[in-house]
Amino acid sequence: MSRTPIVVRAVPALRRALDGLRARKATIALVPTMGALHDGHVSLVRLAKRRAAKVVVSIFVNPTQFAPSEDFGSYPRTWKADVAKLAAEAVDLVWNPDVKTMYPDGFATRIVPEGPAAAGLEDRFRPHFFGGVATVVGKLFAQVRPDFAIFGEKDFQQLRVVNRMARDLDFGVRVIGSRTVRERDGLAMSSRNVYLTPEQRRVAPELFHAMKESARRLRAGEPVETAMAAGARLIERAGFALDYLEVRHAETLARIASPEDGPLRVLAAARIGTTRLIDNIAV
Repeated sequence: MSRTPIVVRAVPALRRALDGLRARKATIALVPTMGALHDGHVSLVRLAKRRAAKVVVSIFVNPTQFAPSEDFGSYPRTWKADVAKLAAEAVDLVWNPDVKTMYPDGFATRIVPEGPAAAGLEDRFRPHFFGGVATVVGKLFAQVRPDFAIFGEKDFQQLRVVNRMARDLDFGVRVIGSRTVRERDGLAMSSRNVYLTPEQRRVAPELFHAMKESARRLRAGEPVETAMAAGARLIERAGFALDYLEVRHAETLARIASPEDGPLRVLAAARIGTTRLIDNIAV
């Protein structure tokens, strides 16, 4: 029978629980999430267990990374199912603060990241986003003080932002990216996939297939503009409204002039109906 993890919702209780986990100088890995857990999250937990003796999963739907027009109120919340999944993976502790705990009255300090947070990808369409992410992740790092933190590569720009922040601010945590987990037809797993209608779900994998086509052309030596235009045509023909399809340097997210300027990453964001999907692949 799975052991239910310790659940804490207040900072003093978190610190006491963490002291218990550290009693024998155990290493700790943190997996930050917003809940609505799926197999992609489970893969992060399993990687965390390989890296550290104890695993902490945070579940907090962070309001500061949602614009007023976005889906904070309707974002999937599946607490009982989430805890059952974490129990099955023998997670040690779940940190589940509420908004008042994370942002008490008078809260006035925020992290404003630059560098990869200003690459002209997600930040161009969601200018509020990375400030919200950096602030909440900075708080989680300060609260949990993990040795490792595990983030999925699906949110690739976010991974680069958090990695840079952890180094720049000396948090003492090693940020590790975990490969994107996909459905059998190639669609990247995401909590927001539940918004897709059956027809949209059928079409959604075309985003991944178009990225693969652009990556194939880049590997064959086609000019960047030609390779990316071919992928963009496929995405738009499938019925998406394309925000961006770009190839960037995989470490810095800087623009590149040639397929030789690697390592490379193809990154995309597009809307199908009211659902916005993001994805990326290595070239």
